[in-house]
Amino acid sequence: MKYRTITAQDNVAIAKIVRDNLKAYHLDIPGTVYFDEGLDHLSDFYSAEPKRRAYYVVVDEQDENSIIGGVGFAEFEGKTNCAELQKLYLSDAAKGRGLGYEMIKLVEQKVRELGYKTLYLETHSNLQTAVHIYKKYGFKEIERPKSVVHNTMNMFYELTLD
Repeated sequence: MKYRTITAQDNVAIAKIVRDNLKAYHLDIPGTVYFDEGLDHLSDFYSAEPKRRAYYVVVDEQDENSIIGGVGFAEFEGKTNCAELQKLYLSDAAKGRGLGYEMIKLVEQKVRELGYKTLYLETHSNLQTAVHIYKKYGFKEIERPKSVVHNTMNMFYELTLD
């Protein structure tokens, strides 16, 4: 897997990948990231506090200008020393190669380096492949936190970082 930190030039490609995935699973509805104003400007959000958040684009190994996915993290306000795994999406052509696991591993490594003790994520039951990956990786399902922003999400997971 080849990845790099998101730049302003990547915003359109990542927003398209995210929206295409959500639409394919009937989640192009309010209460999901599909309608977030910031989705079209992800690089602004993630570059604002580089010591506490980051977003990585995954590029095709044969064509580094071709973005095939992305994943990020930011501090989760709902719990002390907790980072949230955010916006892990792949283009359809990139799916089925184990990249999701690698992307989680990348984020886990980065948040450990920053001293986070827990990795949190929220997802939806429509995203069964993602749910399978999270469970297999070791995430444990938890109760819905009070600080959930995307109110359509209905599954919540946590990974303790030893």
